Amino acid sequence: MTTAVEEPLHLVDTFVKNSMLNSVLAHASCRVDLAGSTLDIWPLYLYVEKAVTVNFAVDIATQCEIRPNTTGEIVLTSVDTGKCDRFAGLSELHAATRFDHALAVFLVRQFMPDADAQTTGFTMVTNSMSPAGAGISGSSALMVASASALARFTGQKIDREQIRVIAQNVEAQLIRVPTGCQDYYPALYGGVSAIHLLPEGIRREALAVAPEEIEQRFVVAYTGAPRQSGINNWEVFKSFINGDKHVQRNFREIAGIANGMRNALNSADWPGVTKLLRDEWKLRKTNAPGITTPLIDRLIEVTRKKGAVAAKVCGAGGGGCVVFQIEPGSRKAVNAAIEEQGARVLPFNVARHGVQVEVQKAKALAAQAD
Repeated sequence: MTTAVEEPLHLVDTFVKNSMLNSVLAHASCRVDLAGSTLDIWPLYLYVEKAVTVNFAVDIATQCEIRPNTTGEIVLTSVDTGKCDRFAGLSELHAATRFDHALAVFLVRQFMPDADAQTTGFTMVTNSMSPAGAGISGSSALMVASASALARFTGQKIDREQIRVIAQNVEAQLIRVPTGCQDYYPALYGGVSAIHLLPEGIRREALAVAPEEIEQRFVVAYTGAPRQSGINNWEVFKSFINGDKHVQRNFREIAGIANGMRNALNSADWPGVTKLLRDEWKLRKTNAPGITTPLIDRLIEVTRKKGAVAAKVCGAGGGGCVVFQIEPGSRKAVNAAIEEQGARVLPFNVARHGVQVEVQKAKALAAQAD
């Protein structure tokens, strides 16, 4: 069966029973941000009036599969990075100080906190279709897929917002700097979103823009140069908290741009989107050194001559992906210009759904064994 993570589900009463009976597969999508990134890091958004970020989910997928095994081992494998860890059981996993697949280890510890629990073994396999360091939230989407799979596998009652909190907090433990919240919502919900960052809490709004319009009007390209979002975001974060007036003013203006972007998308005001995307990028690249690169600048310049009307880096910058707004009908020329510069176009559709979880019952597993 396949379900979105909407309401808490309890498939079984205990982890032992669940792990003996079910295999779980979860999928979650990456995102492209259009305005308001970095504002989503607590507590920056508390210092900026009407803070919001705007993004859309793309069907560049991440997945996590968890299968019970008969060996008693816990095996954690990452297909895209080639990393693998093996543990004799939970006690060995909890005691380990050296491991390769840290994302999986941290999440297993979170969802299976009792190191002495008597459990069956299992194999957890993760994979991401996002290039490394692409700036389209591949790691955050994988956190959502993996946390959703582990919640279902362990039979825990959990909803989407709880998944977001766990995924965000565990990712902060992994990268050792504050993380923003925006990346988890496209993975959880799909579609085009405005993430409102309010003192009373975070609220996700689904925007009315047709996904087909986004697909027609945007191109995403990977520069081939990975970046580390935590580093750029941390430098900007420190500048803001330390009282850098330029950065503080920039983020007040970026918040205004993001609110304008929300309104422009809701009303299909594409010239308005163009102006706002240009303004966002102009401000953002002055926040800290290294947010743009010579290749990013060159890509923006050459595509402008082929039908791109605006562009900005995805995520924190310094490499990764660039999103281009294009005139309808110019995709072929823009794509060719991008690839001539050595970058790679990432084809996408807007992901219509959030995280999906499939549960395969023991009967099906037995049938496969036959």
